[in-house]
Parts: sequence; structure tokens; C-alpha cells
Amino acid sequence: MTSRQRLLLGPAAALLLLSAAVAPAHAQPARGGLSAEQEAELSHTHDGYYGALAPQNLHKKRPKAPVDFTGVWFINLRRAFSDFMFGPPYPEFGPEGQKALKESAAAAAAHMPYRDTIGQCYPAGMPMITTRVWPVGIIQLPTAIYITYAFTNSFRVIYLDGRKFSDPDLVVYSANGESIGHWEGKTLVIHTKYIDPHNHYIDSGIPVDDKFEITERWSLLDHGRTQQIEFIMTDPTMWKGEWRSTKQWIRKDNSDIPEVECNPDLNKHLPSTAEGHAALEERDNAPAPPAAGK
Repeated sequence: MTSRQRLLLGPAAALLLLSAAVAPAHAQPARGGLSAEQEAELSHTHDGYYGALAPQNLHKKRPKAPVDFTGVWFINLRRAFSDFMFGPPYPEFGPEGQKALKESAAAAAAHMPYRDTIGQCYPAGMPMITTRVWPVGIIQLPTAIYITYAFTNSFRVIYLDGRKFSDPDLVVYSANGESIGHWEGKTLVIHTKYIDPHNHYIDSGIPVDDKFEITERWSLLDHGRTQQIEFIMTDPTMWKGEWRSTKQWIRKDNSDIPEVECNPDLNKHLPSTAEGHAALEERDNAPAPPAAGK
């Protein structure tokens, strides 16, 4: 199966195909356990290198990281709430991006939601997941940085152990993509690609495609109290050149990451979602009940 086929299928469908491939014929119980090949496939075993949490990898001698980002962080919106957005300024968009700008402006003027896929429980994905108004938990190890975004508990790993990107013909695209980092002095430089474009938008509905990639430059300011990230985003199909944006996060030592699930049946009651907005309109346009006694 090609990477394009995996991209169109998505992780869930790919998992179903894999399950069907290893299921016994006629749905009969297997007489034996998993074969070594089946176990390696289902456990996502790497071919020829250790995982980020393997003791052999964690204890390997390597230079000590110059900066530790471990902690809980919250997007800095003290100047303006709109700072969560990645523009303006914007790059020169192609037809789809230009259309999205016009349609989103018209929807905003009419107080209507536009491409509210996040409200429908689709993943926010990179880079929008980084700016949701929920705490962000970062755990840094010698081999990887593990991130849990409290907004829907979205999960991300940034590998620091020197591995290469996955084979493009084998990788399954995901909302947050595959991220690999390296140090340039005290700056952590992260390259992310293999980002699933399905229902994946930036700001007010700006679409991306499967060529979308992100470079981030992480640094600490204010004696470690502020995290700054410069985003450099490219998508040759959707816009020209680089789309740049720099944001800051504030360390929150009195915060933790709660369990949060996205439930469509609850989200449809929010006025900011398409379903919630439609429900409000239906209520407001409903005929008045007859007066008592008539």
C-alpha cells in the first residue's frame, strides 16, 4: 500500500485493515498465539533501532540537552486573545486559501461558524493544537519530548535520538505528524511532516494538503518562565514561500493536565459549532406557543 493510500484511509481505517489481515479465517478462534511477524506488526516494532523509551536508548551516552522544556505551559494571550491565530500577516495563498479567507469573513459577519471541524471532534492538529486555551504538558527525556495537550488530550512525540523520518511509503499520516528535533546551541529545532490534511485547517479555515510541513524553533526566555516558538510553515500547493509566526507560552507550575474527551453530543450544544448555531436558530425561529386559554 502506498503512502497516498494510507493517507486517504487514515489511521483508524489502516488499523482495521491490519486487524482483518491478521484475523483467522472465517472468524474462528486462533489455535495458537500471535506469530512473531504478527506481534512485530501490531506492536509497531521498529526495524533495526530501539524505541525512545527503551533502556538501551535512554541510557546511551549522548551530550546533555542544553535546555529542559519539562513543565506545564499555557499560551500567552495577555496582549490580545487573537494572538492564538497564526495570521495576519498571511503568505500569498492559492485559490483554496483565498476562498477560505473570503468565506470565513462572510461567515464571521453573519455570526456563523465556518469549518468548525474542531467543534465536531476532529483533531485540531498541528499547528492549531499548540494554541488551544488549555494547559500543555511537556516531559523531556534524552531520547524524546512527550507532549499532552489538555485540549482533547492530543498526543505528540518529538524524537531527539537521531533517528530518520519514516519511510514515506510506509508511514501513516496523522493530525500532529511525525516530528524530529535537533539542537542548535540552546535552540531546539523541530521538523514535522506527514501531517494528515483531512478536515485540517489553520486559523479561519485555511486548508493544507499532504505536502504541508512545519519547522519550529523552541527557546526559553525570562530565566525559563517563558517558552517561545517560531513556526515556519510551508505548503507549496496552498501558498507561496514560508508562513511565519512566533508565539509564547507561560510556565504554569500550579497546573496539571486533566483528562479531557471530545464528545460530539455535548459539542452540538455550543453556539460556536455549526450544530449548536443551527439549534439556536431553530429555537429563535420557532413559532410562539398559543396564549393560555386559546
